[in-house]
Amino acid sequence: MSIRARIIGIDPGLRFTGFGIIEAEGNRLRHVVDGVIGTDGAAPVAERLRALDAALTRLLESYAPEFAAVEETYVNRNATATLKLGYARGVALLAPARAGIAVAEYGAKTVKRAVVGTGAAEKTQVGLMVRRLLPGATITRADAADALAVAICHAHHLATARRVPAA
Repeated sequence: MSIRARIIGIDPGLRFTGFGIIEAEGNRLRHVVDGVIGTDGAAPVAERLRALDAALTRLLESYAPEFAAVEETYVNRNATATLKLGYARGVALLAPARAGIAVAEYGAKTVKRAVVGTGAAEKTQVGLMVRRLLPGATITRADAADALAVAICHAHHLATARRVPAA
């Protein structure tokens, strides 16, 4: 007997944070909802973080996921952009943790490997595979596809953990 799990995947960003919620039962995946939380680029960073937190909190209350998965931050050449991404990632980790939801973190290569089969997959390949794994999903932005990919990655890890007998 397989256990059903509702999972929210989050692809954090200060301007756009993607989210995707799926239900996983064994190897079966079902799309629940996905989208993007946008913040006002002209607003102060603190206000943007507050808006992100409020939106994530509403999602968690509305859809009641049991698990959360957040994509890890990659470091790029622009230190300021990396720092701002880190702020958004902190909110993405805090909101589910504050709601009592276990939070997992996955690097981009791990997510790509789980969804496409290779850690070197292109962003377009990830989006195509997410659409194939979740028929009926109406994904409008790459951020939402990435968030769904993070949720799918976590579903695979949960299914694998349940198959491995405890030592």
